[in-house]
Amino acid sequence: MKKYIVETYYTCTFKTVHALDNLNDAELSKIDQRTDGDVEVIDVKLNNRKTKKVGGKKEEKPVNEKINKVLPDNITNQIKSTQNDKKEISSGLKVKNNSRFKMPDRRKGYIQKAQIGDHKVYLHTGEYNDGKIGEIFIDTNKEGELVKAMMNNFAIAISLGLQYGVPLEEYVDAFIDTKFEPSGNVIGNDRILSASSILDYVFRELAISYLGKEELAHTPSIASTKNLDTENGDDKFLKIVKNITSKGFIRSNYEEKLVDLSDVRINLKTKN
Repeated sequence: MKKYIVETYYTCTFKTVHALDNLNDAELSKIDQRTDGDVEVIDVKLNNRKTKKVGGKKEEKPVNEKINKVLPDNITNQIKSTQNDKKEISSGLKVKNNSRFKMPDRRKGYIQKAQIGDHKVYLHTGEYNDGKIGEIFIDTNKEGELVKAMMNNFAIAISLGLQYGVPLEEYVDAFIDTKFEPSGNVIGNDRILSASSILDYVFRELAISYLGKEELAHTPSIASTKNLDTENGDDKFLKIVKNITSKGFIRSNYEEKLVDLSDVRINLKTKN
């Protein structure tokens, strides 16, 4: 003798289409008893309010063999067929969306040295071939092993997030204006004069260099910030420079940092 009975409830939405010779009250009153209509199932959903879980394990609820005894057999079969089709479609649509874009083995980037109070901070960045930032490393001095280890692992976590597609803007909004020691005047960075913490300084520097957020800088940019992606897009020489130069190092100012040597000719002929 079975010990438990498990009932699973479904909510089904369907429609039936009947072809009538005459449209009158007599024909419409008999339409519910007709079984010759075309059935189209619109949706089948599990009714979680009526369906109760037995035990602590999450098991897939079996399809109820008798969805509704009142329904004709053709409607019942249509509902069961639609349920099986939806399961096959849902199982085939499981796409892995957490793919990681790994950094190239040989990559661009820059190192920024600065001093916050009495503490020196070295910020290392790594870039993809298109100039997008993909990793950071933070080195400090006058810090204990615990703080250094936490900063290193924090930088690794940020790098993994960037490689999994987290926008740099999200980190900038989260860590700008965080306050803890060391803090104070910044020496060694031409755009940032003070910081409320190491994280405030790091993400302020990244926002200026990679996102062009001039409102976060304390000093104006010496060169005008032109977007190379929209201007002079057909200049092959600038494209080559963009591919071999760190975007963060020159803060996207390719044209202002560029020395054009295209007209320079060197005579390497030896004297006879």
